[in-house]
Amino acid sequence: MYSSILLDILFVASAAILWFMIAYQLLLFIAGYLYSRRDAWDTPILPRGMDWPAVSILVPARNEARVIVRTVEHLCALDYPPDRMEIIIVDDGSQDGTGDIVDQLAVRDSRIRCLRVPPDLGGRGKSAALTFALESSSHDLIAIYDADNRPEPGSLRALVASLVADPKMAATVGKFRCINRQRNLLTRFINIECLAFQWIMQAGRWSLLGVTSLPGTNFVIWRSVLKEVGGWDENALTEDAELTIRIYETGRYIGFVPRAVTWEQEPEKLQTWFRQRTRWARGHNYLLAKHARRLFAMRPRVIALELLYTILLYYVVCAAIVLSDILFILACFGLVSIHAVGPYSKIWVLAFLLFILEVGIALSREEGEDSFRNLLIVVFMYFTYCQLWLVVVGRALIDDVVLRRKKIWAKTERFAEEQPR
Repeated sequence: MYSSILLDILFVASAAILWFMIAYQLLLFIAGYLYSRRDAWDTPILPRGMDWPAVSILVPARNEARVIVRTVEHLCALDYPPDRMEIIIVDDGSQDGTGDIVDQLAVRDSRIRCLRVPPDLGGRGKSAALTFALESSSHDLIAIYDADNRPEPGSLRALVASLVADPKMAATVGKFRCINRQRNLLTRFINIECLAFQWIMQAGRWSLLGVTSLPGTNFVIWRSVLKEVGGWDENALTEDAELTIRIYETGRYIGFVPRAVTWEQEPEKLQTWFRQRTRWARGHNYLLAKHARRLFAMRPRVIALELLYTILLYYVVCAAIVLSDILFILACFGLVSIHAVGPYSKIWVLAFLLFILEVGIALSREEGEDSFRNLLIVVFMYFTYCQLWLVVVGRALIDDVVLRRKKIWAKTERFAEEQPR
């Protein structure tokens, strides 16, 4: 059996890193929970004397024939003055008739317009499609929805009212829900993950630090802000996270409005999920490579803190988990011996219970989600779904650092329609 001081140090270091992150997340959880209790859920109103501003809704769409009709129907049903909104479906080189479907819908509603990206500019990803559409939009407020979204009627009003109420607000983001969450175990995992992220990370950071991340859909932003920061970065696979940083560097901020809800599809196959999450991880690799050199020079400091947290979350924490798992397995087989003194088994149990508690209470913020079945799924999720992120991060690092593969934006596969429940 092998033992050394180095092994003990590595083991204690991994435990310390994990507990630092757990403590920070616990702080965000408390702040997010308190925010969820005080958030105003009444009808959004505008400042006195102001009319509802005109909004251009942009929907990037590439081969979205399976879902685009329902999306456009929900956008047309938004509780917003009809003469104050335009709906631009950006047909980015679709080969399945998406543009023709939108043209037919536009005949029935003059607010709808199909904007076709020229062939020489098409297929370059969501950022490029949005950049092209921005120049063809008419209004000062820009709303972004993905092609599979089903926004609730009052969501746009809530986002706009919160945005125009504060001159320092650059954008407002709503909440997204999983429309196909009952489809299989994977979609149940994703539903729980999304709710926990929004009620812990989004609500917690907004309440504690005044920081919110753009989610890629269901948000409203000023055109002037997009112009000031240079629009979307076409090289970014996670264009929302990258744009978030540049917005905060202007001295403005992004607000979280949980009463603005949209429903969206989530991957129903593990292969689809893995491709999507690997794209996200590679997007964060790009984000860190672009901004890490000036991390400590960033203003406001809270952005530097969040970038540091991202580094720790994606890399250091994953490395700590892998290291502790390896040492645990080797110790079980009697190959190594850890002599570090401490209540490490009790600490692990406490971390597991905190995970269950935090996610469970986050689920309680949504009607019908805090069921006993979901709590059992959370327990199973800890040992299975959460561990898959180690594979995702490892694959992304291999693609970017070892193989240096070209970053190509790939849309997420759509599935058969399902109504919110």
